[in-house]
Amino acid sequence: MRSRGMKAGAIGVAAVMAGVVLTGCGDDSEPAAGKPGASAGASGGAGAQEEGTAAVRAAYDKTAEAGTAKMAIDMKLSAKGESVTTAGRGALDLKEGDSVMTVAAEGKTVEQRVVDQVLYQKVPGQKVQGGKTWMKIDLKKAAQSQGVSGRQIGDPAQSAAYAKAITDKDVTKVGTQKIDGVDTTHYRVSVDVAELPGGAKMRQQLGATLPMHVWLDEDGRLRRQQIDMTVKAPASASAKPDNSAAPQQVKMRTVMNFSDFGTDVDAEAPPAGQVADMTDEAMRQSRQQS
Repeated sequence: MRSRGMKAGAIGVAAVMAGVVLTGCGDDSEPAAGKPGASAGASGGAGAQEEGTAAVRAAYDKTAEAGTAKMAIDMKLSAKGESVTTAGRGALDLKEGDSVMTVAAEGKTVEQRVVDQVLYQKVPGQKVQGGKTWMKIDLKKAAQSQGVSGRQIGDPAQSAAYAKAITDKDVTKVGTQKIDGVDTTHYRVSVDVAELPGGAKMRQQLGATLPMHVWLDEDGRLRRQQIDMTVKAPASASAKPDNSAAPQQVKMRTVMNFSDFGTDVDAEAPPAGQVADMTDEAMRQSRQQS
């Protein structure tokens, strides 16, 4: 039986940091870490390519088998000449999917937890609905409302789904590179969106393929994963006539780094009396944006 992998924690961070439902098509841009050196040659033939495909397919389960890890996520959203960067730092239970993290964006720091696929957030000094200090969003419910079978495309650990969606022609070895002092092998991957959960709808939204870059350590575990895409939001019905022909485009880059496997993760839901359920409001806002 496959492990649950890094499901909810990764979904939660993607959900809050992106601030949008992922709709649009992939953008296969160069990785943020830059091009590796001369070792970044061709994969060396069909045998090497098959070996690389097997390594990428197995990486998510091998990472989950490590139990826990520290996680750093950096996201950049760019649109209309402006950009917003968000940085998250914390720890993740790779099997259960729970996480604890501090997220910094636009001058604010947010305390964040993901427990049993429910996202909890607290902004120091701010109150939410009913004077509560924490807000929560049921990630599974929110994702299902978008027709993606309880998961978002931003989840980097859909082990079975990614394994099914990746073939030999979809994986290219780029080269070797050190990530936080650890030797890794860098692969460029193209995922068949139609093979992912909710793929029929996702293919319409994202295009045929989802481009990724992954860096695996000598144990076959993920040390870094990068996803680049262009989010295309349909023109609003209230848009001005001169702008209605062109949908808004947001370029999104998400880079996730994993380290310190085996670290302690203490993810607990806040006391119920301090929490306001904002799931329906988040879903309503998402529908308005789409």
